[in-house]
Amino acid sequence: MTEAHTAAAEDEKAQRPVTKTPMRERIIDAATELFYAHGIRAVSAEKVIAQVGITKVTFYRHFPTKDELIVAYLQRRAQWERDAIAGARQAASEVPDVFRIVAEAIGAESCTPGFRGCPFINAAAEYADPQHPVRRVVDEHRRWFRQAIQDLLDEIATPDSALVADELVMLRDGAMVSGYLSDPRTVADALYHAGRAVITFRVAS
Repeated sequence: MTEAHTAAAEDEKAQRPVTKTPMRERIIDAATELFYAHGIRAVSAEKVIAQVGITKVTFYRHFPTKDELIVAYLQRRAQWERDAIAGARQAASEVPDVFRIVAEAIGAESCTPGFRGCPFINAAAEYADPQHPVRRVVDEHRRWFRQAIQDLLDEIATPDSALVADELVMLRDGAMVSGYLSDPRTVADALYHAGRAVITFRVAS
């Protein structure tokens, strides 16, 4: 089978409806905790099985391969971030307030015990091959996030919104790394003010 056929098959598998069962969710819960804390490649399927307290047969019935579990872990996180952006848009009356809520959320997340930065950046660092199913989930979510930012910028008629979206995503990425190394409150404030400065500069140019 060619690489193109393999990629197409993986994409088709990822798009199939998934039946959420309590056991499946328990497995993803355990994987989320272990993958994020220790790194994806450092955690074996056996370690996840032991964490959940199930048999290998039960595990592989839900996830025939470890890659499928990793994809499910990242897809859950992606949905969480999409829901968070949607919630910010509902809570805010103006676009700048959406950016403020997002910046504050990043600061709050950075304060969470066990914070290890962005799970998508972490996963990309472990899976460099752009054709790997894990990396494709990462890239798909990052494309969505960037487009969500550009859509917000378009709502306030920001010039060069595509370029500004790229700049804001880079700021967000830096904030996620800094939140792991520095004071989260400072990081959240810096992210918000830097983002405002970028937008103001583009509008004034």
